[in-house]
Amino acid sequence: MPTSTVQLRRYDLKPDLVDEFLTWFPSRLVPAREAHGFAIEFAFVDRDRAEFIWAVSVDGDAEHFGEVEKTYMASPERDAAFAGVTGWTDAATISLVERVA
Repeated sequence: MPTSTVQLRRYDLKPDLVDEFLTWFPSRLVPAREAHGFAIEFAFVDRDRAEFIWAVSVDGDAEHFGEVEKTYMASPERDAAFAGVTGWTDAATISLVERVA
């Protein structure tokens, strides 16, 4: 059994909203995720492509990750983090990944 499960998240941001997103992310989303047991593995922005790439993890297997994600998605912390958000992304790709090195 893996010691943790990692979810990779890639967002194609709306170019004119990159700075707004980068202000919101650490101040509102990160605390909401951490309150539910997620660890932020990394977060990077490619300003030229308006792409934001980050990963979250949870101790345990993929099934446990799914349970934690489901609880988080229905939580008041997530609702508060997204209050007033009008949509910064044009597209998102989200998948579970494995560390190889």
